[in-house]
Amino acid sequence: MTTIDEARARDRAVPDIDWRVFPAGTERDTFAAPSGGLARVRLGDPAGPRVLLVSGVAGSKEDFVRLFPLFAGAGFRVESYDLAGHYGSAGAGPQHLDPPRDRYDYRLFLDDFIAVLEDGSGPVHVLGYSFAGLLAELALVERPDLFASLTLMAAPPATGQVFRGVKHIGPISDMPPQRAAGLILWGIRYNLNRTPPLRISFVRERMSVTGRAVIDDVVGLMMAMPDIADEVAGIGIPKLIAVGEQDLWPTEQHAAYAERIGARLAVYPTGHAPCETAPHQLVRDMLALFEEA
Repeated sequence: MTTIDEARARDRAVPDIDWRVFPAGTERDTFAAPSGGLARVRLGDPAGPRVLLVSGVAGSKEDFVRLFPLFAGAGFRVESYDLAGHYGSAGAGPQHLDPPRDRYDYRLFLDDFIAVLEDGSGPVHVLGYSFAGLLAELALVERPDLFASLTLMAAPPATGQVFRGVKHIGPISDMPPQRAAGLILWGIRYNLNRTPPLRISFVRERMSVTGRAVIDDVVGLMMAMPDIADEVAGIGIPKLIAVGEQDLWPTEQHAAYAERIGARLAVYPTGHAPCETAPHQLVRDMLALFEEA
């Protein structure tokens, strides 16, 4: 991964894989978070610098299978977990809080996020994917001491109702969260992005486990993101915004947000999931970011 061309060539050659299978040596456990048990995976030297990868709405730790051996091979301790209510963490949720609550909210996800960051050495290199990018920004502002660097991968480059900037559907995105969530799930279910067979098979399996209530609540949270960009910009750690050319949000919006928060911008010849389709290019750029830290 020493040149752009080499990384692109490796990414073009990646095969479809069984996304349930992590590299040999990956450790699995259930982390006792405030909202309940969270499914977690970890790989690499336990004494190495930590890299935490967090997926977004309707996602899971398996989104990062291709990144795990690359980070571990570079000497890092790479980790990921499923958000409360999602896939392996489907049993975690507001019912386990003290006192119990009815809905998944930012506080629930943030308390879990911070607890995972605190469970080990720090500070930590953090990647937040899509919705988890919003969580990572909120966690950074609340606990900057826990972060060594921040990568926002395909995260909304916006605040407030973040779907307003989405290509094509932005002007009609002001709708109830339940309806918006239904449209998102419909697009995933019918594979509008033409995802390879093994990948879409896993995604559909995951959707059958992840509860609809958490999807509705997360989409609602994405329609009410606090504007903390100035606070994020004021925290002096290396930052990267990593997106595909065909991301949901236009590249121009990502570029403007990168400038606002003082981040580098990396754009790949792919869509909303560089971790799936451009893993070597993404890891190359993240390792360069880590060197700055």
